[in-house]
Amino acid sequence: MIRNVRMVLLLTALGSLLACGGKPSEGNRAKPAAPALASRVVHAEKATREQVWDGVVEAVHQVTLTAQTNARVLELPYEVNDVVPKGAVLVRFTDVEQKSARNAARAQIASAEATYKEALSSYNRFAAIAPQGYVSKAQLDQERARRDAAKAALQSARASLSQVGQQLDYTVIRAPYAGIITRRYVHVGQAVQAGPPSPQPLIALESLNDLRVNVQVPQSAVAAIRHFHVAAVLPEGSNGPRVAASSVSVFPYADPDTHTFNVRLQLPADTVGLYPGMTVKVAFAVGEARRLLVPKTALVRRGEIVGVYVIGDQGVTLRQVRTGYVYGDQVEILAGLDDGERIATDPTAAMKYLSQQHAGGASTDE
Repeated sequence: MIRNVRMVLLLTALGSLLACGGKPSEGNRAKPAAPALASRVVHAEKATREQVWDGVVEAVHQVTLTAQTNARVLELPYEVNDVVPKGAVLVRFTDVEQKSARNAARAQIASAEATYKEALSSYNRFAAIAPQGYVSKAQLDQERARRDAAKAALQSARASLSQVGQQLDYTVIRAPYAGIITRRYVHVGQAVQAGPPSPQPLIALESLNDLRVNVQVPQSAVAAIRHFHVAAVLPEGSNGPRVAASSVSVFPYADPDTHTFNVRLQLPADTVGLYPGMTVKVAFAVGEARRLLVPKTALVRRGEIVGVYVIGDQGVTLRQVRTGYVYGDQVEILAGLDDGERIATDPTAAMKYLSQQHAGGASTDE
């Protein structure tokens, strides 16, 4: 009985030894070979540290056109929010009085010209016979004075015509530049006055070509902003490219009530998606920092989830990340990826590689 028990234990131990010798241990198992995928090791890069404040977009060119003559509104071709080209007629007034004044000024010029010609001719006759002593010096001086007075009257009449012509030009208000109508103060048929005490406002116009942003920043940040002079308008929801300011101007004085400084950012001429009156986030460079950036093409989007394919010791895995702002063709990674990790730069190839690996594993298991 004891001999049979010893035989069973010996056979069991021998089977266990053979089993251990037939398979490699977990420590000696070979690691999977790294896949041949286009990849890149990401490292934190030197960047600027930023602080963000709210700003308001406004048009560089904005004007309220006013009445320069007394008249009645005849025509308003455009409505509020209409985009108008440079030189477009915005307001047209009645011009009966101005045209009548112009005709009267022209008639006055004609009369003054005739008087001047007659006085000039008379003076020339007296001047021709004065050396022979046929006329006295007093008579010659009188003719000279009459000639000069007629000439002055003619010049005055011509100046009056110019003034009347200017008043006639004021009956048509044109756009000084291309822009959008933001407000209309008058209606068709309304009588307007050029003043006093102040001219009647007619149309408010703003240009969309040149924009700037005004930001109120605390006095504690002004020194750093003046040092770096770098700022950018951030996109809504961190999506899309940043709009870098073409220039940054810090006002040389603070508001005595809020103790804040006004900072003005000039935006590039080709800026799109921003309009006067909008509130935006503005990031100012105030120091130095390190930022982890990955190519935009390496990101994988699945609905609201954003991830990257990470290549490591365990092969290829899809890892969710939290992204920040876009810097050119790269995106900031706020969480989910560490400095020194390798990512696949071609997500399509990485997904195809994983699909093949899963298919191969399924076939082996079968």
